[in-house]
Order: sequence, then C-alpha cells, then structure tokens
Amino acid sequence: MKEISRQKLEKYFDVTGRAIAKAEKSGNRTKLLNAREEILDMAKRYYSDAKYFFSKDDFVNSFACLNYAHGWLDAGARLGIFDVDDTTLFAAERKK
Repeated sequence: MKEISRQKLEKYFDVTGRAIAKAEKSGNRTKLLNAREEILDMAKRYYSDAKYFFSKDDFVNSFACLNYAHGWLDAGARLGIFDVDDTTLFAAERKK
C-alpha cells in the first residue's frame, strides 16, 4: 500500500488513544515524576495534532503525529515511567 487510508488512521487513533489512557492510569517504577508528566504531555499534544491534521484530510502529517505520540509512550514504557505490561499497546515488556 502506498497511501495512508482513513481506515488505517482510525485504527491507529484507537490504538494510541487506548495506550494514552493506559499510561495515564499506570504506576511509575522510577522516581522520574516530572519526566512522566512531560512524556504524557508530549504524547497528548502529538495525538491532538494528529486529530487536527486528520480533520484537514492531511493523512500524512496525521500519521506522522500519531507515530510520534506512540513513540513517546513506548519510550516511557521502556524506561519504566509507565508501569505497563501490554505488548499489544506498547513496545516494551515489564522487566522482572
């Protein structure tokens, strides 16, 4: 596929939206409280930007923003800032 479809974007909005909600509710295995808030803030801002671009039918920039949003969440999960054990929504497993 050489284009980003509306359906594909809707799927990624769903996945990233659920990941944001799960990250917000999660614990924190670190002492990086300020970093946690900054990472959540950046993820939410990129998610919001993705919605804006989507509303303008600018699917390329919308997709890019969704990827940045999810990248922030994955980094937070990998660092333990979000204590999640969900390999469906995050690219990190809880270290035991």
